[in-house]
Amino acid sequence: MPRELAERFEVNMLKILDENGNCDEALKPNFRDEQIKQLYELMVLTRTFDDLALKLQREGRIGTYPSSRGQEATQVASAYALEDSDWLFPAFRESGAYIARGWPMEMQYQYWAGDERGSRLPESMRIFTISIPVGTQVPHAVGFAWAAKLKGDKIAVLVYFGDGASSEGDVHEGMNFAGVFKVPVVLLCQNNQWAISVPRSKQTAAATLAQRAFSYGFEGLQADGNDVFAVYRATKEALDKARAGKGPTLIESVTYRMGDHTTSDDALRYRMKQELEEWVKRDPIERLRKYMNRIGLWNDNYEKKVQAEAAEKVRNAVG
Repeated sequence: MPRELAERFEVNMLKILDENGNCDEALKPNFRDEQIKQLYELMVLTRTFDDLALKLQREGRIGTYPSSRGQEATQVASAYALEDSDWLFPAFRESGAYIARGWPMEMQYQYWAGDERGSRLPESMRIFTISIPVGTQVPHAVGFAWAAKLKGDKIAVLVYFGDGASSEGDVHEGMNFAGVFKVPVVLLCQNNQWAISVPRSKQTAAATLAQRAFSYGFEGLQADGNDVFAVYRATKEALDKARAGKGPTLIESVTYRMGDHTTSDDALRYRMKQELEEWVKRDPIERLRKYMNRIGLWNDNYEKKVQAEAAEKVRNAVG
């Protein structure tokens, strides 16, 4: 990395689709109508899966569960950007990424019910299993990417972690190795504003989490995490760069955890109701729905069909 970039840096926020459904068509990925619908349907399916998981937990049929509500665009769009040859390393809140990559939903439910069959890697899937320890998946992913580089495999690795994990030593050690050895990894930080009860402002005095990448010698950027187009574009470009041998990228996807940290948590004890209400206005699914309605890809009949199909799929996954 040039010295002047290390001494002076700027973190830009990529935004393409706003909360009212207005889109910067010049920046929007070159999606076909069918792909836009697929992204929307994957996000609806993710939320439907999540809603049923919460009900199953309250019924005592699965154990502690972490909701992904509000983070569907970040997860679905980033996973959608992967090539079949790439690898995905999740944390523990990435149900949308699993769904977007085709991991069987019944296996996710099995995992959260304590059934180890839910952790068996299907031969066709290039996805590692859920990582509960906070941040430990980052050095694993970086090491995997380093091995791929040494072998000459032209792949990219995408690893997820949260803003809370960004305060863990494992994440910093992983980023340091990623920069030193210029490995083909994309580090996607889902900044959902809260590390359990600790707000983003109490974790670091840095203006952004993305800027940490520059300390380790590679690019860092922000994307509007509730903007499915922005997350896809940022991730796609970073993955392409990684495969081309141009090193790692840190993406800070700025989003919001609408639910509790897990079903063992009560977010009302530490965050204001008004804050949640403001973020609900930026709902990623509603945002894409408004855009699709504007360009003639959405109507009431289509919505009923999408909702019904999602409900049937999750019911079949429970069995």
